[in-house]
Amino acid sequence: MNEFRRTISRGDVNDLPIRRYEGAVRLIETPEDLQGAMADIRQESVVGLDTETRPAFRKGESHLPCLVQVATARAVYLFPLQRMDFPGRLPSCWPTRSSSRPAVSLAHDLRQLKLVFPFEPASVVDLGDAARHGGVGQSGVRNLAANFLGFRIPKGNRTSNWAARHLSPSQITYAATDAWACRELYLRFRELRLL
Repeated sequence: MNEFRRTISRGDVNDLPIRRYEGAVRLIETPEDLQGAMADIRQESVVGLDTETRPAFRKGESHLPCLVQVATARAVYLFPLQRMDFPGRLPSCWPTRSSSRPAVSLAHDLRQLKLVFPFEPASVVDLGDAARHGGVGQSGVRNLAANFLGFRIPKGNRTSNWAARHLSPSQITYAATDAWACRELYLRFRELRLL
């Protein structure tokens, strides 16, 4: 599959098989959990990155990110920021500057994350920008996964309550899938020399 489309129709996306992340997912809630995540994440040269924010339904209302997702080759780590009493240590588990952190349309989320804890967002690769530079008109995770990976990512939990005390199994799968898809897309883009 060395070909890709400049655009993909909604119908073509909907005809594709649904795929969700099926690997290990680790919810990071204790310093010990964080230490284990750090050991894995620091070994990686590429980690998928995504965030989830509680939806706002009123004009002028906005919220800070509630969840950060980091995908390695072995697991996806979910960092529920509002339940962690150590969010300031989160940037220390991110990969070094020599690592790549692919994400899609993350600029706003990174600015918002800086309001939660200080960090420098080094080595973040916006896959949407890379796709646009490659002549692809649609740059959301769902369209990119359909176009470059050949499967459809369900987006049903996008507007769920990410600030909930306990995430549902479907929220956990949704969040893990987005970060995993970003990592898979980055690897595919490298194959196609879009990066």
